[in-house]
Amino acid sequence: MDHFADRLRAAPQSRLQRGAAAEALELARQLARWAQAVEEPGTEPRQMPDAGMFAVADQILVAAHDLALVLRSDDEVAEAVRMVEEARERAGV
Repeated sequence: MDHFADRLRAAPQSRLQRGAAAEALELARQLARWAQAVEEPGTEPRQMPDAGMFAVADQILVAAHDLALVLRSDDEVAEAVRMVEEARERAGV
């Protein structure tokens, strides 16, 4: 996770604009929804706001940290890692 966030911070603005930032925001939103579903089952999902392309690295880290606190099994951790790796590949960073 830290590696992905660092790569986003180091990415040129043009790469962020070509989709890396949007991919990262979608990942942050997925992780946040997952954490919320575990912490507050049955509640209406809230959506992480778009704080801009230069904030997505921090948004990913916050969402991943929140999720890490509520994951219950090694399988869930593996799923979260898979999601991050796939998003990083799609983002191209």
